[in-house]
Amino acid sequence: MSGQTQKAAVIGTTSWGTTLALLLAREGADTLLWSRTEETARRMNEAGENVDRLPGFPFPDNLHVTPYMSQAVSDADLIIVCVPSPTFHQNLQRLREGNPSRDVPIVSATKGLDRVDGLRMSEVFAQEMGQDALRQYCVISGPNLSHEVADGLPSSAVVASATEEMAERAQAALTSKVFRVYASTDVPGVELGGSLKNIVAIGAGMIDGMGFGDNAKAAFIARAIAEITRLGIAAGAQPLTFSGLAGVGDLVATCYSRLSRNRYVGEELGRGRNIAQIIEDLNEVCEGYNTTPAAIRLAERLNVETPITLETHRVLHEGLNPREAIESLMGRPATTEFPGETL
Repeated sequence: MSGQTQKAAVIGTTSWGTTLALLLAREGADTLLWSRTEETARRMNEAGENVDRLPGFPFPDNLHVTPYMSQAVSDADLIIVCVPSPTFHQNLQRLREGNPSRDVPIVSATKGLDRVDGLRMSEVFAQEMGQDALRQYCVISGPNLSHEVADGLPSSAVVASATEEMAERAQAALTSKVFRVYASTDVPGVELGGSLKNIVAIGAGMIDGMGFGDNAKAAFIARAIAEITRLGIAAGAQPLTFSGLAGVGDLVATCYSRLSRNRYVGEELGRGRNIAQIIEDLNEVCEGYNTTPAAIRLAERLNVETPITLETHRVLHEGLNPREAIESLMGRPATTEFPGETL
């Protein structure tokens, strides 16, 4: 990263957005973190850290918070958008009004789908920023738990763009001694891997909460990888992407870590708590909760069977008991492991 980025802008004071801002600033880039309100910017600048979302990680001297989009992005040579997926549209509208350069990488670190129509973030980006701006669009994903990355523990991710040149520019800007970034041109695969794994993590957490054991959890994750890959291929993704950092890598971290919000939500559901109470107490966005109905719309549009997503949706949004969801999955007709396999 050093020497690659002079000025960076990060849109969104989420825990992951703050972590990425810290990474950039620690490598010497003058970094502005954009917040929605003046009050939030004032509090964070006075505290010298993100007390609400990432406490205990002080800002370097070259990291500041601003509520003014044009100030953040006007001369930035790297822009990262890290906001919850339900607000991606409106934050891109503000970004467009900030008049960013037409030549810099704009990296989405949002792991979700548009809840209304199941669109990927690149498709939302094209709607709000224009088709021509897609040449700037990149997406980053991988097994990246905010607290571990902010703590300087070794981590890896993959950044994808439609062209190798833009993917490599984003890769160079984000790579450091503790954050190894790989490049890709599979935008759909990296987006879907990072989004759909949150749904799976909720299911894995439910298995933990109900005490169903490691065998059940491992089997559930394996079948979820098959489901994600099936949907991803139908959406134009490359199958190998789901065996990499944005697929298996992110899935394993999110399904097993105690730091994972989505796994926590599932675990609390498995213990019998009400979803509304869990979300209210979380104080952070649970992307899996928002992504599940969007993933169903995407699967319906592409005519892809997604039983794990359907059962998770029934638990989250229709009040189904988690035990009944597992029983439904276990009771599905027996078949071959891989479609088209000859016995």
